Amino acid sequence: MSEATARQGLLLKADPIAATFRDEVKDSLAKCTTRPRLVGILATSSSPSKYYAEFTRKQCEDLGVEFTLKLTGAAISPDLGEGEGVEEAIIEANEDESIHGIMVYFPIFGVVQDHYLQQIVSPLKDVEGLHFKFHYNLYHNIRFIEPMSLLASTNTLPVPTDIADREELPAGTVKSIIPCTPLAVVKCLEFTGVYNKILPYGDRAYGKTITVINRSEVVGRPLAALLANDGARVISVDINSIQEYTKRPRVPTDTTESLTVQRYHPRHVVHPSHLSLQEALALSDVVISAVPSQSYKVKTEWLKDGCVCINVSGEKNFEKDVRDKASIYIPAVGKVTIFMLIRNL
Repeated sequence: MSEATARQGLLLKADPIAATFRDEVKDSLAKCTTRPRLVGILATSSSPSKYYAEFTRKQCEDLGVEFTLKLTGAAISPDLGEGEGVEEAIIEANEDESIHGIMVYFPIFGVVQDHYLQQIVSPLKDVEGLHFKFHYNLYHNIRFIEPMSLLASTNTLPVPTDIADREELPAGTVKSIIPCTPLAVVKCLEFTGVYNKILPYGDRAYGKTITVINRSEVVGRPLAALLANDGARVISVDINSIQEYTKRPRVPTDTTESLTVQRYHPRHVVHPSHLSLQEALALSDVVISAVPSQSYKVKTEWLKDGCVCINVSGEKNFEKDVRDKASIYIPAVGKVTIFMLIRNL
């Protein structure tokens, strides 16, 4: 074995991470008095969406979850439009009492119209955590909710003041749904030991600097918020700007200003960052990329030695020699995402 090969980081597939949730999911399903039924709505001719739908079906059947795939629009025939009939399919599933969970295979129309469709899905059946109520909770670090608050016009449960020390559910509450892919990334970081289990719940990413590339509303931005709410310093990189997400109060630059006694904010705060991408990568213990482009690559030479790299995009966002710098490289998280979907269900 050459010295170069010996120094290569670990290539970690999603399979062993997903396997850690198999027993948990099966135990939960065994306690259900009714077999859960999940409906997937496919309204486009997109090959990745078709693949994801079939992969969802396979995993559901393997675990004993009833899965029904509803085809509309271009998914039925090229003569029909992309997304045709999708809104009606969502409303029909909302009203069907035999359906417990709904997922829609995005993207369909584009960011704005897709966001509208995400709000049509009943929050009582939203297994993807894309409804406004769940996004609000995620961004405001509200981890537990009263189930009836999902039917109210506003979110009624305040952030517990001792959130960092509470991992158990407060009486009368359930966990708020977290979007599947951001949650899958967190589980990958827990598996690899990036999250420090000795630290209090809600602060286990403390001391870590993490760069998240792409600030999409489905993955990048909620992931950055989730990691920052768990204590990390997060550099959020998008095509037009770089921001910092953190719960840590800023150190005063004016020497006459007293230092705050507050250890951290109850939820993350977003600041503009003056770092370049190269500077951010040089500081980062973890680099997560979710850019939907074949041509986009994170430069290996810019990475910090020993960092953990996670590829969330359907395309390979890292150069082939990424493990020359990364101690661990996870090339895909899709299998973990499916388990988070069923967990949410």
